[in-house]
Amino acid sequence: MTKKPHPCGGNTWLVTRTGADVKLKCLTCSHVVMLDRCQCEKSIKKIIPGNGE
Repeated sequence: MTKKPHPCGGNTWLVTRTGADVKLKCLTCSHVVMLDRCQCEKSIKKIIPGNGE
């Protein structure tokens, strides 16, 4: 969960890639965003464990 919601209204994201950059996919509208790791760590509010997909 992120601190600010996405413009579509969703605030849950799926992490699809990690490294120096982090690739996130909005679970509401399927929009893909790439952020640098520092900016991503600041914007995360809560981590919800998944089922290992």
